[in-house]
Amino acid sequence: MTFETRRRELLLGLAAMAAGTTPAWAQSKPVLRLAAVFSDKDIRADMVRMIAKEVESDATIEPFLGGTMFKQGTELVALQRDNLEIGNVAPQDITKQVPAWSILTSAYLFRDANHLNAFFASDAGQEMKQMAESQLKIKILAPVFYGTRQVGLKSKKRVATPADLSGVKLRMPPGDAWLMLGRSIGANPTPMAYAETYTGLQTGAIDGQDNPLPNVQNMKFYEVMGQIVLTSHLVAFDVLSMSMKSWNAMTPAKQRAFQAAVDKAVAWSTAEHLKREAELADGFRKQGLDVYAPDTAAFRAFAQKTYLASDEAKAWPKGMLERVNAMK
Repeated sequence: MTFETRRRELLLGLAAMAAGTTPAWAQSKPVLRLAAVFSDKDIRADMVRMIAKEVESDATIEPFLGGTMFKQGTELVALQRDNLEIGNVAPQDITKQVPAWSILTSAYLFRDANHLNAFFASDAGQEMKQMAESQLKIKILAPVFYGTRQVGLKSKKRVATPADLSGVKLRMPPGDAWLMLGRSIGANPTPMAYAETYTGLQTGAIDGQDNPLPNVQNMKFYEVMGQIVLTSHLVAFDVLSMSMKSWNAMTPAKQRAFQAAVDKAVAWSTAEHLKREAELADGFRKQGLDVYAPDTAAFRAFAQKTYLASDEAKAWPKGMLERVNAMK
């Protein structure tokens, strides 16, 4: 570029700025930092990379995984304070500010990933989404399924019913909704950060943990466990969300393109999780773990009774439980 060419561009730029516009050469792509607790080996890490690739012409996504930017459970507040652009938020954290959302974190609510996604695509799901967005002032991009939570224990003592988990120190993420989930399957929930769980199992600080099988694989929990009880007590999902400031900074066309990129990557991630779960159950058996299903009907009945008798259920929107149950 010659000096004269550069001089003309600068003059044009100054004129454009004086007119209230920004010249094309002076514009830059926004940098969107994305915080999540899952590791870079997680399927969802590849999902994030897919989104970043799809939107790279409009924005640069910088992932901070493994809880390296914000500790588990603090992502939502960071979004609300505009200290973060995109966060993978646990719905259990949403319940702290929107108690009605605790219905979506209750045990045995969703049957499987298809039921979860059908709910969020329905009128009932849109009502719950809009309730959270209006109260939290964030943009919810998509529910992100990451598997069905199963109980993993150090002990090899067989578990058939919730009574068999009485007194078992079961690691749960911090937060009332998570602790309620642990109690709803008969265990003694013990709050502990995700990154500390392996050591907790190893040292005996906890007796077990509950996570989907892909997480057990990613974090190598199987190395310090004796069995996996296929309780299937929670179809697990997080909520990929964006700060409203970052969302509103995009034009409607860019918002549509961004949402399309998210939807495409999330659908891929869901399919990969379902495939991985089926493979891992057999894989863990081959590695010497006892992998079996307990009396899930007994677990479901105990959990539903526990939730309906709780203060959490008082905040559930009237008729929402029936609407979810009736959904095919």
